Amino acid sequence: MNSRALSRHPRLLLPVAVLAAASLATGCASMSEREKGTAQGAAIGAAAGAVLSSATGGRAGTGAVVGGAIGAVAGNLWSKRMEDKRRAMEQATQGTGIEVERTPRNELKVNVPSDFSFEVGRSAIRPSMRPVLDQFAQGLDPSMQVRVVGHTDSTGSDAINDPLSVDRAASVRDYLVARGVAAPRIQIEGRGSREPVADNTSDAGRAQNRRVEIFLREPEA
Repeated sequence: MNSRALSRHPRLLLPVAVLAAASLATGCASMSEREKGTAQGAAIGAAAGAVLSSATGGRAGTGAVVGGAIGAVAGNLWSKRMEDKRRAMEQATQGTGIEVERTPRNELKVNVPSDFSFEVGRSAIRPSMRPVLDQFAQGLDPSMQVRVVGHTDSTGSDAINDPLSVDRAASVRDYLVARGVAAPRIQIEGRGSREPVADNTSDAGRAQNRRVEIFLREPEA
């Protein structure tokens, strides 16, 4: 379908723009997560603006410009600060097995397995985990919020694992507070053994499940 046909049927613009945005976001490897979000938001916003403007008797082109600007802001939910922190954490944990990723909720997630976190049945932080937490605490904006979730393997009962997982999260919180992160900004949770990421029947699987997950997010606008 050509552009003239699309202009006569403005409602067709939205799915076309969505597909174009998706292609743009996945097709350019050099784009940052922030740039991808902005591009997607702009394209989708432009299409929505054109549809609304045409449907209400306005000019589709003008609506597209306005919608694109609004969409670019809305799509840019992953700020430069978050992208910089993600890259710094990736660099600091390279080759360690610690996972650093952006979640669908636009949080930075750092997953620290037992090799770097805790011994079996213990909540004391391993020395090897301290440099990771030092890097995490470094340069955090005062508005950012931290959530720490502790996990255990299936060894032991819930009566043991549930408080142990909370204690592990608390150990991480206390360490971050000692490194200058304000305690009210840190939320802790314990999930016991209820959310395994590997098979608990093997030593390797239990080691993956015995972990702590640290989430960083910016406040919603």
